[in-house]
Amino acid sequence: MSVTIEANGRSIKVSRPDKALFPCGITKLDLARHYEAVGDTMVHHIADRPLTLERYPDGIEAQRIMQKRAGAYFPRWIARVTVPKKGGSVEHVRAAEPATLVYLADQACITMHATLSRRDALQRPDRLVLDLDPSVVAPAEVRRAARLIGDLLRELGLVPWAMTTGSRGYHVVVPLQRRLGFDDVRAFARDLAAVAASREPKLFTTEQRKANRGDRLLIDVMRNGYAQTSVAPYAVRPRPGAPVATPLHWDELSDRRTRADRWTIKTIGERLDREGDPWTDIAASPVTLTAARRRLDLMAATLGSSGRS
Repeated sequence: MSVTIEANGRSIKVSRPDKALFPCGITKLDLARHYEAVGDTMVHHIADRPLTLERYPDGIEAQRIMQKRAGAYFPRWIARVTVPKKGGSVEHVRAAEPATLVYLADQACITMHATLSRRDALQRPDRLVLDLDPSVVAPAEVRRAARLIGDLLRELGLVPWAMTTGSRGYHVVVPLQRRLGFDDVRAFARDLAAVAASREPKLFTTEQRKANRGDRLLIDVMRNGYAQTSVAPYAVRPRPGAPVATPLHWDELSDRRTRADRWTIKTIGERLDREGDPWTDIAASPVTLTAARRRLDLMAATLGSSGRS
């Protein structure tokens, strides 16, 4: 048995459409319908980015497959991009059209993870991502943490954008002009995280080891590396209820109803109909980090001096 979905002039067969991928009964067809519905919006953000596919052929409670290489059996119309790596290269999928997302859903790809750079300049990111990863921090404190990171970025002359991860935390994102390589961008993110942790040592940490974090929230900067990825906007997460990574209007971080997993496969359509995509213009005004780097170095030096006094 199969169901055919028409997406942008392509007919995509969804096999075993009634197969439950989530314990709550959400099926492969439900997943495909989600990606059909958000396809145009999602492709706007990821069309030129290599994808890593997070697949669960037997549902989210069974084995996970992290797939970088495009399947040899994938249809020829699905776009691909070759990503150099040590000792060779990998040909990734690229979601150049919404039909690709529907096809990937048929492959039980629940989550698409996208690189922070685009295919024509893979070594130069156009995004800086700060991943706020809480341990046991209450939802209100996680929202406050995201606002504090936004305040710090504004002090540096940068404009922050926020997205729920669909999991426990938030991504705070800065769109960049593609002038710096990943090493410089990650160094900036690392130093910014250190300043934030110095200012709020009871709330933030940069400690990667979970055992050493205590109750603090990790500011994870490791996504800012070559060929590293970040969950794509509007991607479903393999968690109970099928939550969706959801771009936010910044003031929603002050709304107590906002949680990192608030919007799901069942509710995201209504939100998009009502609110539109808060990230429609995220790429319209990319920035450089030159002036922000100078301000950040001054902040770090001031904090260092006050710590020694």
